[in-house]
Amino acid sequence: MRRAIWLLCLFSCAFGASAGNARAEEPKAGKQVEQRFEYTKNPRYSMGYLLYLPANYGKSGEKHPLILFLHGSGERGSNLSLVKRHGPPKIVEERSDLPFIVVSPQLSLDNQAFDPKSLAALLDSIEAKYYVDKDRVYLTGLSMGGGGSWQLAAHQPNRFAAVVPICGYTDPRDGVKLKRVAVWAIHGSSDGAVPYSETEQMVDALRTAGCDVKFTIHNGGGHDTWSSTYAMPEFYEWLLRRRRIAAP
Repeated sequence: MRRAIWLLCLFSCAFGASAGNARAEEPKAGKQVEQRFEYTKNPRYSMGYLLYLPANYGKSGEKHPLILFLHGSGERGSNLSLVKRHGPPKIVEERSDLPFIVVSPQLSLDNQAFDPKSLAALLDSIEAKYYVDKDRVYLTGLSMGGGGSWQLAAHQPNRFAAVVPICGYTDPRDGVKLKRVAVWAIHGSSDGAVPYSETEQMVDALRTAGCDVKFTIHNGGGHDTWSSTYAMPEFYEWLLRRRRIAAP
């Protein structure tokens, strides 16, 4: 009887270890894989994330630009495939010629919003492991992730070369913090989920602060202005032309 119980426990432990390791696939060039980041300072904000390495990663030892993508509220949960519905993680599933490292974290709880400190720690860990060009780190997100992009950029304005928030809530008081960050703000004028005025007020604050800001208004457009944005080659070309401006 004891032997049977011991064998059962051994099998259960082995199966559990195998199942846990199955999610963390070894990163490889030209493929998007699921990874896990443990945020020890506040385990509530530990997170799964998608990691994509460009097809030429590791061939010459060169450093690569990086995009951090923040999803919307509908993609929260424990199924990372939800994050592939939109944005860069969707694009790299369809094509392998995007020249960026792409990092796409997922919030696990329905009532969570993105936390700047845990996202900064995630980026620290990525930069420590991979060949990241720290002068070409870009930040973008949609809806809730658009708001998270504004907040993270304000939290670490000296980290990013450019930020592209799409239809996200903002705090215009943060505008002065982004003086050295290139900003492309995007919103639909008829957005019924996040008022267009949120982005409009932030753009006014950015321009007053002397920020390099591009403002795209989708006249008559609703909440989903991200599908067309992330599908445009111009979006990625614009990012690649931006480099971090060193703090004085």
